[in-house]
Amino acid sequence: MRILATALLLILASLSAAMAQQLPGNKETIEIGLSTDTIAITSGFRGTDLTVFGALDNADPLIQRQGRYDIVVILQGPERDFVVRRKDRFFGVWINAESVSFQHIPASYSLASTRNLQDIAVPKTFAQLSLGVNNIFYEPMPDGFGSSASLREFTKELPRLKLKQNLYSQRPGDVQFLSSTLFRATLSLPANVPVGKHQARAFLFRNGEFLRESSTSLNIVKAGLEYRIYKAAHENSLLYGLFVVFLAVITGWMGRLMFRKD
Repeated sequence: MRILATALLLILASLSAAMAQQLPGNKETIEIGLSTDTIAITSGFRGTDLTVFGALDNADPLIQRQGRYDIVVILQGPERDFVVRRKDRFFGVWINAESVSFQHIPASYSLASTRNLQDIAVPKTFAQLSLGVNNIFYEPMPDGFGSSASLREFTKELPRLKLKQNLYSQRPGDVQFLSSTLFRATLSLPANVPVGKHQARAFLFRNGEFLRESSTSLNIVKAGLEYRIYKAAHENSLLYGLFVVFLAVITGWMGRLMFRKD
């Protein structure tokens, strides 16, 4: 892994130098690469950190010395539908009450930045870029909610639930410049990170102004026995369901034989 990271840094440094010679004027650009393009999840997976390496090209030396370049890196998971429910107490029992259904919601979202977001740019800039947990567009299903008041309430609750589940995270200070042009970001992937294609994106800011964006993809897949079970459950759902029921019946029958009293 260390050899791969070093090689990636050298490649990015070469690209940075080459692009700096090709670009006219002072048009900064940004390029990124991942420490790995595939993460395999096994039964012992407990979460991991993903390293994103990047290069800043054609940067202004004066602005660099003054530390007025900022970078925000995100890793966004596949889009899923999500239901937020409110539980009410009814005669001493907690039951599901009102709910709101959302669609096209990132299943996971990790953010790292050079500084706190409020120190990088004004909130309006991040809102326009949909950058940050509180700026994601949480799209409700057309018939998935009641009143506008309940929609606002449940929309505020959705990111809180994701943060509580460790599926959403924001880590200011976890983007660090290794040199005047090379940087490294560390993104946290929880144990319950969703399987699928994830999008890594890096945003370059100068003096609070958004300049450029670069992106690449990461695949998270199941491996080993878990992958075979996952594949069988999705490709042959009927047979998988029948097998699970059969296994439960056999297990119960064997348990009865083992622990019965004669």
